[in-house]
Amino acid sequence: MKPFGLFCYNLPVIIDFHTHVFPPQIKKNRSKYIGRDPCFALLYSNPEAKMATAEELIASMDEAGVDISVILNYGWITHELCVETNDYIMESVSRYPQRLVGFCAVQPQSPQAAIAEIERCAQAGIRGVGEMRPDMQLFDLTDEVVMAPLVEALRKHKLILLTHASEPVGHDYPGKGSITPDILYPFIASFPDLKLVCAHWGGGLPFYALMPEVKKAMSNVYFDTAASPLLYTPEVYNQVIQLVGADKILFGSDYPLLTQRRLLEEIGALDLPQETKSLILSGNARRLLGIEGEP
Repeated sequence: MKPFGLFCYNLPVIIDFHTHVFPPQIKKNRSKYIGRDPCFALLYSNPEAKMATAEELIASMDEAGVDISVILNYGWITHELCVETNDYIMESVSRYPQRLVGFCAVQPQSPQAAIAEIERCAQAGIRGVGEMRPDMQLFDLTDEVVMAPLVEALRKHKLILLTHASEPVGHDYPGKGSITPDILYPFIASFPDLKLVCAHWGGGLPFYALMPEVKKAMSNVYFDTAASPLLYTPEVYNQVIQLVGADKILFGSDYPLLTQRRLLEEIGALDLPQETKSLILSGNARRLLGIEGEP
């Protein structure tokens, strides 16, 4: 049994599909990196903005009852920063192979270097690329000249792509960005066989699944719940389940922005069948990541 708050789940495994970690040197020297990267500066110029190392993530997982976390990188502007942080993610996975699954970052504006980095990281066991930030990294998801070679490299190594997504309406917040459903959908339609995860409920993209052609195009698209309490009321779960199915939703906390416990308690309070909660908290992620047996 996995206790947290007032709820208790009899689940074999809980997988958090959206967490972030930083190398200790970046957490310690945040001001140095603020000057090197505009996306990092936007998100972490405020000294109150939370940052975590892999060890801190593991401690938080133990406290919340999370078995496995996917650790995502960021949308760094330069290839060099992608490599530096990819090294930390791969090293962290090697230290906690039963607890962590790694995703790497690349800069598609340096196409040859990006593909070489995907090759390098795939050889080390990386399972995907993300969290991509096309607006911050200054590349166009709809530019097939840039994206087609990248997608081919992902297909070759059976990797997942995870991209940031944001809402075209509603309140503003640091890092909201402009990767809205109208930007995501043409990319999805161009590469329908790519395994894609759209963070933060896809910026509302599931609501367009009422259009038959959109739902058909999204057959390989998943949506994570990262930062959900900051964006939507809990009713979003029921609505998205009705629109795209419970098998397309991945529990993601966006730790350390939010604690895992906050989202787990929200999911626990939902009037959903236990089977549906199990899909969201672990089953869908296990199928997507190819995790078999008990961790």
